[in-house]
Amino acid sequence: MLFVADVERSTVFYKHLGFELRNTFTADGATQPTWAWLQSDDAALMLAAANEPIAPDQQRILFYVYTDDVQTAHASLTKAGLAPGAITTPFYAPRGEFRLVDPDGYVLMLTHT
Repeated sequence: MLFVADVERSTVFYKHLGFELRNTFTADGATQPTWAWLQSDDAALMLAAANEPIAPDQQRILFYVYTDDVQTAHASLTKAGLAPGAITTPFYAPRGEFRLVDPDGYVLMLTHT
């Protein structure tokens, strides 16, 4: 579960990575969802509205997201305007990997399966 500044904004972002919205909850008095559950194949992700401001430079977790085709994923995210980093080929990812930062500063590394 990630604490985020805006659940709807983060839901839209994670849809670009293949996650589909499965459920939401809006707390009494709120005008936007305060919680969401997203699913992509066997991967589940919950988003919850943060009670305090998000400091992107203080996010200390790294998520690995696996794809069958790194080049196609990179091109798709670039086309969507999400500014993925350059594809690199470290020894553990010979078909490549790249960095993507979500709207709240969480770092995602996309690599091959």
